[in-house]
Amino acid sequence: MASITYSRDGDVGLITLSNGDLNFFDGAAFSELDECISEVESSGVRAAVWRAEGKVFSAGVDVQIFKEAAEAGKGFPALVGPVKRLEALPIPTLAICHGLCLTAGLEVALGCDMIWAAESAQFGLVEKVVGLTPGAGGTQRMAERAGPARAREFVMTGRLYDAATLERWNVVNRVLPDSELAEKAMAFARELAAGPTLAHAMTKKIVRAYVDDGMDRADDITPGVFAELFETEDLKRAVESFLAEGPGKFSDFKGE
Repeated sequence: MASITYSRDGDVGLITLSNGDLNFFDGAAFSELDECISEVESSGVRAAVWRAEGKVFSAGVDVQIFKEAAEAGKGFPALVGPVKRLEALPIPTLAICHGLCLTAGLEVALGCDMIWAAESAQFGLVEKVVGLTPGAGGTQRMAERAGPARAREFVMTGRLYDAATLERWNVVNRVLPDSELAEKAMAFARELAAGPTLAHAMTKKIVRAYVDDGMDRADDITPGVFAELFETEDLKRAVESFLAEGPGKFSDFKGE
C-alpha cells in the first residue's frame, strides 16, 4: 500500500502521508509524491494540500535507507525534484502540520506556498545526527523564509523548534489550537480554491520573480501578467458584478 496518496475534496487536491505510527519516508515515498503531484497537475483542482494522518506528521526519512545507500556506495534518491514541482504548481498550496514534523516531511511543507501549524507542532531539520545536511531543499527554503542566519541555526543545531517560534520567524503563516487546525485549514484551502485561480497563479509568478531576481525583475513582469488577467472570464464577470452590485458580492470564480 502506498504511503503517500492523492484524493480530492471538491476543488482541493489532497496529498496525504500515511505510513505507520511515525510516518516515515521510505524508499517508495519519493516516487509516490512525484506521482501525486502529477495527479494534481492533471486533475484540474484549484488548490492543493500537503497533510499527514496520525499523531506524528513525519519522523522524516527511514534511516535504514541511508544505511543501505552508504553500504552500496551509491547516491540517495533525490527529493528536490518533487519539491520544486510542488513549488511550481500554478495553484495555491497549503501544508497543514501537526505533531512532530521532521526532515523530508518538513522539506515538502517548505515547498508549499503557506504553512499552517498546530500549537503543539514541533519542527526540525535534524540530518546532522547522522552526519548529513538536508537533501530536499529544506536549507535554502528555510533561508528564503527566515533568513540565512536562522537557516544556519536551524540546520546546524538540529534542534526542535515549536510552531510559535517558526511563526515569529515567518516560516509558519498561522498557528491554531490542535483541535481546530484540520477544520480551519481545510476551510481556508477551500476558500483559496474558490478564488480567481489564474490571478493566484500570477501572484505566485510575481512573488517568485521577486525572490529569485529582486524587485526590479518583479516590477518588469508585473505589467504583463496584470494585463493578461483582463482576458479572463473571472475578471470580466467579477467587474460586471462590482459595477452592478457593489464590491465584495461576486464569489462565482471558475478559474477561467
